[in-house]
Amino acid sequence: MTGGPPPSECVIALDVGGTGMKGALLDRGSGVLAAERRPTPRADGPEAVVDAIVAALASLAGRARELGLAVRRAGVVVPGIVDADRALAVYSANIGWRGLPLGRILRERTGLPVTLGHDVRAGALAEVRLGAARGAQDALFVAIGTGISAAIVHDGRLLSAGGYAGELGHVVVEPDGLPCPCGGSGCLETIASAAGIARCYTAHSGRPVEGAAEVAARLAGGEAAARAVWRRAVEGLATALTTAVTLLAPEVVVLGGGLAESDGLLLEPLRECLEERLTFQRRPRLTAAVLGDEAGCLGAGLHAWDAETPVRTVPGTLRPPA
Repeated sequence: MTGGPPPSECVIALDVGGTGMKGALLDRGSGVLAAERRPTPRADGPEAVVDAIVAALASLAGRARELGLAVRRAGVVVPGIVDADRALAVYSANIGWRGLPLGRILRERTGLPVTLGHDVRAGALAEVRLGAARGAQDALFVAIGTGISAAIVHDGRLLSAGGYAGELGHVVVEPDGLPCPCGGSGCLETIASAAGIARCYTAHSGRPVEGAAEVAARLAGGEAAARAVWRRAVEGLATALTTAVTLLAPEVVVLGGGLAESDGLLLEPLRECLEERLTFQRRPRLTAAVLGDEAGCLGAGLHAWDAETPVRTVPGTLRPPA
């Protein structure tokens, strides 16, 4: 009979983005025991991305063995439309997946029990459990990056709707607006995503920029063209959020992504614009996310622990999907 305590337990958490992957070993309290980052090789095709995910999981499992940690489960979150119940990557424009049984593939190739989830819903889970919306039973998490997506928490549950819920970026805010890659026109993403703001600025001013951060810097410097493009983005966001608030009545709206961290350039004018539009609706608290780009990875870990040992429902604790 061998002596000594059993090895400590952990889960592997992996957030797969369009440009990079963030992975970690997390304990039951979401403490980070080890972490690593690597690029997402999407230019090499969807099969290469799957290979990279498998390699990342294998690397983290190896780190766990070195630390004497027993891996209970892996939580992997990806962009696009994700049917978590079927562990299916339904569609991802960024990576090129269509109807991919990603959960099963990862289980077969790694030998690990794998929980598949959506990156933005994972970010919302982390912000409600650990961050800016902690304790809220009704919340809206909006991730503003290259695109715009949202996650809805209603009565303490994440709303998935087969993976299709939360596509705030494709709410039409300008009916005669710019064409969107989704096939529609005037979608919020065309004017208020980081990529949309950069494109609109270039079209408005005739001066190309590398991204929205450059537009924000010019706005801070008082440039009129930057001010006009930024105002258009704020008004588009306010229009979409007014619709969401009217339908969902969240207690809190959490904005994530780089633009939400732009020193009040987005949050304050958006708060004012939204306040002007709301009449009878419950007025949500509008705040920036506090977990930054770690939210998706932390949420992946929370999903994994929930699947392994489902949380008991208590006030202020987000329940896992039924």
